Amino acid sequence: MGWESGPGSVSTLVGFGLSLFFIAYLFTRLICRRLQAAEPRPAAELDLDPMIDVEQPQRRRVGLDPALVAEIPTAKFSGDAFGTEDSQPSKKRKVEVGVSINGGCYDFPPYKEPASIKETCTAEGSSDTLGITTLPFFDGFRPLFGDANCAPSMDGRGVSLLLDRFTGAGFISSDMYQHGFYSAKIKLPSNYTAGVVVAFYTSNGDVFEKTHDELDIEFLGNIRGRKWRFQTNVYGNGSTQRGREERYTLWFDPTKNFHRYSILWTPDNVIFYVDEVPIREIKKVAMGGDYPTKPMSLYATIWDASDWATSGGRYKVNYKYAPFVARFTDLSLEGCSVEPTVVKSAAAVEDICFDAVARLRSRTFSGVTSARRTAMRRFRQRYMYYYYCYDSVRYPVPLPECIAFDPIERARYHDTGRLKFGGSHKRQSRHSVDSGPVDYENSYDQADAR
Repeated sequence: MGWESGPGSVSTLVGFGLSLFFIAYLFTRLICRRLQAAEPRPAAELDLDPMIDVEQPQRRRVGLDPALVAEIPTAKFSGDAFGTEDSQPSKKRKVEVGVSINGGCYDFPPYKEPASIKETCTAEGSSDTLGITTLPFFDGFRPLFGDANCAPSMDGRGVSLLLDRFTGAGFISSDMYQHGFYSAKIKLPSNYTAGVVVAFYTSNGDVFEKTHDELDIEFLGNIRGRKWRFQTNVYGNGSTQRGREERYTLWFDPTKNFHRYSILWTPDNVIFYVDEVPIREIKKVAMGGDYPTKPMSLYATIWDASDWATSGGRYKVNYKYAPFVARFTDLSLEGCSVEPTVVKSAAAVEDICFDAVARLRSRTFSGVTSARRTAMRRFRQRYMYYYYCYDSVRYPVPLPECIAFDPIERARYHDTGRLKFGGSHKRQSRHSVDSGPVDYENSYDQADAR
C-alpha cells in the first residue's frame, strides 16, 4: 500500500521534523556544556583570594606616608577566610580596583588595576619604592647546581631556575656578607606545583656546619586551583632544633607577575618584606643567643620536596607538568662583603663592616615607620596561619622572644600554633593536644590541601 498524500500527511511530516530538530538541539546543548565544564578556567578567573570582602570600597592612588596600610586588602574573618578547598567564597563585585603606593602597583585578585594605575607600574609587577639598587646576575651571583637548568635572561638581569625529572637548580652569591639586604623580584611556577619548593635564603652552613645561621623565605607549591603558601624562618648559631617558622598566604597570585621579596639583616634586627610591606621583624635583643651573627651567602633554589611540602607529603611533584620554572630578576645585594676563612675574629669583622652597616641602617628599608608597622600588623592578622610562638605543644617552654604576647591575638590560635578560623582550621580543632605526639614537619600542612 503506497503513501497517501494529504493535509494529515503533511502535518505528520512537519511534526516529525520538528521533533528531530528539538532532540538535536538538546543534544548539542548538552555536548557544549560538557565541553565547557571540561575546559580549565583561565588564570584570570581563578578565585585566588576569597579574603577580599564583598563590601570592599574602591581604592584610591595614595602615597606612602598617609596610607601604606592601603596596600593590604581589607577583609573580615569568616569560614572561608583562608582559601581552603572546602571554603565557599562569597560573591564578589567584579570591579576595576588597584592601589598605587608611591609608584608601586598592587593587583588584588580577582580585581584588575585601572589603566591610570598600570601606567605607573613596570610591565610585570610592582616598581620599587624602597630605593633598592639592583645589579646584573653575573655581577653578584653564579650557578650553584643544575647548571643546565639555570638559564640567565636575555637582558642579563635575571635568571630562570627549572625543575624537571632529572634535577632542580640553584644559584649563590659570589661573596659572603656580614649583614645585608637581599632582594629579588620572583615569579613562581603556575598550574599544578604540589611538592615544589622555591627557596630564597641566606646561609653559611657550608662554612659553619655545626653553628650555622640561616634566614629563609620558602614558597610551597600546591595542587591546581589552590594558592601557593610560603614560610619564613630564622636560625642562628646552630639552633636548627628551635625552628621559628611562620606560614602565610598572599593577597595576590605570585604566578601572574613578578613581586619583590626581601630580607634585611642588621646587628639589631631581621625584617622580611613582600614588595613594600614588612611582614615580619625579629630583634636580636629578644632572640638572644640564637640570633644570626656570622657572614652568610645568598641562595635561591628550586627543588623536589615531595616528602613534606604539600599536605605533609600527601601530594607529590607530578613531572607531567614539568619543567617547573621560577623566574628571578632585579636582584639586589647590599652589605659588607667578607671572607670568614680569612677574617676569623668577630670583632675584626664588625670593625671592617662598620661603615657598610651604617649605610644599611640609613636606607629606607631599614626603618619600620608607624605606617609600615600598621601594614605589617594587618598582613599578619589576615594572612598568617601558623605562628611558632603560639605552638605550646611544640614549645612547652616559650622561646625568649615569645614570652610577651597579645592575649587577644593568642586566643585566635590553637595550641598547635594553627589559626582557628577557616574551613580546614576548624577541622583541626577536634584533635586534642593530649592525643599523642605531633609531627611538626608535616602537621601544619595537613589541612592546607584537603
